Amino acid sequence: MSSSVARRGQLFVVSAPSGTGKTTVVESLAARMSHLRVSRSYTSRQARPGEEDGVDYTFVSRARFEAMLAGDQFLEWAEIYGNLYGTSQVDTERLLVAGDDVVLVIDVQGARKVRRRTLPLVSVFIMPPSAEVLEGRLRGRCTDSEEQIQRRLSVARGEVTAFPEYDYVIVNDDLETCVGRLRTIIEASRMRTVVSSVMAEGIAGSFTG
Repeated sequence: MSSSVARRGQLFVVSAPSGTGKTTVVESLAARMSHLRVSRSYTSRQARPGEEDGVDYTFVSRARFEAMLAGDQFLEWAEIYGNLYGTSQVDTERLLVAGDDVVLVIDVQGARKVRRRTLPLVSVFIMPPSAEVLEGRLRGRCTDSEEQIQRRLSVARGEVTAFPEYDYVIVNDDLETCVGRLRTIIEASRMRTVVSSVMAEGIAGSFTG
């Protein structure tokens, strides 16, 4: 590709009900693909055992989060189970300008907020194989109380009906298979933009050269 064609990264949005494995799928793929970055959310909640600031999340106080919110510094934000989560506009734009593709791993509510900003993006919804499998995964994590599990299942029932809002829907019935499906979508999206740029530049050059 000619150096005159600077590739801007693409924005991807991946959503799924809690317990579907969306973060595991995206992070597994990001570890294998060059120039694919997973957006790191800001959150007002306390770090859990094993989580690191600047790695898992950017942990900030609720007061600082609310100040950033007042300054319109988030592409999207949501309050989930009493904690605030948001995606930084500045951090995302910096990566896109550098030519990295950026994946926002966010819920349905957050995805709707990003779409309202009319940004060019590709959206993917990851579906659990069934309600029974999702419940089994939530219970298998052994991190939530029965009340929390029932609340997550209730939210999931509403979220799965939002799948028509997305460009692609894939099922996480097997981790490696699901990672492969997401990789196909991202590679196809990259080819579409890169090939289009190369072809357009070549055709334009035939008129001037």
